[in-house]
Amino acid sequence: MSEILKYKSIFISDIHLGTKGCQADKLLEFFKYSRSEKLYLVGDIIDVWALKKNFYWPQQHNDVVQKILRKARHGTKVFYIIGNHDEIFRKFIPMFFGDIKILNRIVHKSTLGKNYLVVHGDAWDGVMKYAKWLSKIGSIAYGILLKLNNLVNFFRKLNGKEYWSLAKYLKYKVKNAVKYIGDYEKTLSHYAKKKKFDGIICGHIHHAEDRDFNGINYLNCGDWVESCTAVVEKFDGTFEILSWNNINHKFIEKKSTSIEKIKFQKAS
Repeated sequence: MSEILKYKSIFISDIHLGTKGCQADKLLEFFKYSRSEKLYLVGDIIDVWALKKNFYWPQQHNDVVQKILRKARHGTKVFYIIGNHDEIFRKFIPMFFGDIKILNRIVHKSTLGKNYLVVHGDAWDGVMKYAKWLSKIGSIAYGILLKLNNLVNFFRKLNGKEYWSLAKYLKYKVKNAVKYIGDYEKTLSHYAKKKKFDGIICGHIHHAEDRDFNGINYLNCGDWVESCTAVVEKFDGTFEILSWNNINHKFIEKKSTSIEKIKFQKAS
C-alpha cells in the first residue's frame, strides 16, 4: 500500500472538537497519511454546545485546527460547512478563517460532472427543527453513552478484544433509531431530487452511508467520535466510505516496521 492516500476530495463531519469523545488522535493520523485537492468539513467540527457547558480543549484539538489551517495554506481548498453544534458561526457567514471559507452549504461538482449538495443536514432533522431542547437533551444522553462505551472498551482491550461501538449497536437494535435514520436519509434525498442535484453529502446523524434513493446518491460522512469515517472522492469521480479504524493499522504497522528496521541497521 502507498504511504499516502491521495484523493480528489475528502469530506468529514462531526469531529466535535471540545468534547472528550472526539478522537482527535485518529483524525491527526488520517490527516498525516492522506492528501486531497479539496477538503470539506461538513459541520459540527467545533462543539460550541459542549464548550459553553464545560470548557475542554486539549493540545490535540488545537493540533487538529492547526493541521487544517496548514493544509489550506499549502494549497488544499478547505470549506467549513456550519452544523448545529457550531451554529453560532452562522450569523457571520459567508466569511473566511485564514484560507478556509465558512458557509452554510456548497455545491460540489464531481470529476464526472455531477452536482452534489454539501450540507450538514440538521435543517432536515425534525427534532432539531421543532424541538431543539430535545436535541440538546439527546446530546447529553449521547455523551453519557460514549463514556459507558469507553468503559466497555477498556475491559475489552484488557481481554485482547478489538474496539466495539455500543452506541452503534444500539442504533441498529432500537427500532425508533433505525426508523429515524431511514426517514432522515429519505428526506434529504427527496430534497436533493426536488432541487435537481445528482446527490447529497451530509453528516449530523453519525451514521456513515453510501446508497441511492430514487436516483439520488446519498452520502453521509459519519463521524470522528465513534466510527472515524470519511467520504472520499477518487480521481475517477467515484465515491466511497473510508473507515480509518479499518485501515489505520496498515500505516501504523508499516511505520513501526520501518523504525525497527532502522534500529536494527544501526545496531548492526
